Amino acid sequence: MTARSRHFDRWLIALDVDGTVLREDGSLSDGVTSAVQRVQSLGHEVTLCTGRSVAMTLPVLDRLGITPEYVVCANGAITVRRDGDAAGGTSLPRYVREHVETFDPSEVLTTIRGHLEGARYAVENEDGSFLYSGGAFPEGDIEASGTRVEFDELMGTRATRVVVISPGHAIEDFLAVVERMGLHRVSYNVGWTAWLDIAPDGVNKSVALERVRAKLDIPRTRVLAIGDGRNDIEMLEWAAESGRGVAMGQSPSEVKAVANETTGSDVDDGVAATLAGFTG
Repeated sequence: MTARSRHFDRWLIALDVDGTVLREDGSLSDGVTSAVQRVQSLGHEVTLCTGRSVAMTLPVLDRLGITPEYVVCANGAITVRRDGDAAGGTSLPRYVREHVETFDPSEVLTTIRGHLEGARYAVENEDGSFLYSGGAFPEGDIEASGTRVEFDELMGTRATRVVVISPGHAIEDFLAVVERMGLHRVSYNVGWTAWLDIAPDGVNKSVALERVRAKLDIPRTRVLAIGDGRNDIEMLEWAAESGRGVAMGQSPSEVKAVANETTGSDVDDGVAATLAGFTG
């Protein structure tokens, strides 16, 4: 196969992280790792597209053993680009911010606080650090890289996303409250638990991936996206329009409804099953 034909045949393969590449307990199976590395070795562009911050996404690249040219984080608000040699004592090359979207979260924070008593709030800024208020967050990047502040100190920060969790609400009750808020100024997605990610207006995974696809000059017919959560809906719709949008087996019904394929669950290595169909 010539270099020209390999480039033309190349696919853009975008993988969500939590509940897709990683199981919900954070484990990564050997089967998924092997499948991802095999497909990358064929010349396809395999990348991550996640709600995670940059700091929490790059270690997953390291675990997978891949170094894509672009990586999408913060539900599409931040795209980073591979730049230079390995840095920081890891096997990963340096990644720099290629595109960043921000918004003023003051209005949406005030709106949510009026509807969700006892909720916890965090604002991620452009450099990936967090300000958070209202109690402890689940173990992870928010408290690890964040600073606890009073609620009013969250106002006016240029945010790439707002995170809200409400441990006192069942997921269906939480969804009902979210629908009543009328969050028309921003885009929002609810994760697999009572967790709300709010992004700048018009920003989601699909918008960022379309920008990446154009930069890589890969046809729309050669895009594959795999995800499991409500924040993957736009990504799966985008991929399914001309390529392949694949919902994980444990996805909610509204996620499966926009995909044009369904694979196994995270515990059944659904990513590996889908990637098994790729050949050189």
